[in-house]
Amino acid sequence: MNFEDILYEVRNGVAWITINRPEKMNSFRGQTCDELIKALNKAGYDRDVGAIVLAGAGDRAFCTGGDQSAHDGNYDGRGTIGLPMEELHDAIRNVPKPVIARVQGFAIGGGNVLCTICDLTICSEKAIFGQVGPKMGSVDPGYGTAFLARVVGEKKAREIWYLNKRYSGQEAVAMGLANVCVPADKLDETVQQWAEEICERSPTAIAIAKRSFNMDTAHQSGIAGMGMYALKLYYDTDESREGVAALKDKRKPNFRKYAK
Repeated sequence: MNFEDILYEVRNGVAWITINRPEKMNSFRGQTCDELIKALNKAGYDRDVGAIVLAGAGDRAFCTGGDQSAHDGNYDGRGTIGLPMEELHDAIRNVPKPVIARVQGFAIGGGNVLCTICDLTICSEKAIFGQVGPKMGSVDPGYGTAFLARVVGEKKAREIWYLNKRYSGQEAVAMGLANVCVPADKLDETVQQWAEEICERSPTAIAIAKRSFNMDTAHQSGIAGMGMYALKLYYDTDESREGVAALKDKRKPNFRKYAK
């Protein structure tokens, strides 16, 4: 497969899928999502692959969500909101291999959602997690909210979304959003080590375990699908557009001016 927005490499049975848009803080456009879906399915059903790593290129960011330069009431790809987010999230959950988020920097917005959905999250001491949706005229009305509450607890999930604070790698571990936080120079070594240990386990047992975990929250796929339609309607409002306009104008948004 030829990819433009991502890198794909297999290292000793571990597939590394890297968002390769460091100049955009590894934010994703429609094409990025489509390539990620293809790569996840390629790795997920490759018998020579035992685990998958999802990463971001460069030092600054794992992923910062949707590319705002490709967002003007709708993103630039396919899907309900111009991004096939439901398919991408389902791909991470449904491939029969564990997906490990490797977080070296910012995991913000949709990037934070990817960390939430991945089976495991390993971060460096330079990692920063958080949500910005309500500051930008957006929200993730599916896994990024409902499933996040399962991961970190409902009170903490509401704090993350209502206040849009930023959290360190150690704080992410403490709340259950990340498994472990390591020095930056040990991140790749740790990720590869964890992944190779998984490769030594029974692949069928791992696949059954993953499916079993997913069954408890399978209904949230329906919540996410319905939520994306609500989000599309929201993107068509002046209130949501105010977030994008304020970003472009480098000013503080005035959402209440447009709220009904």
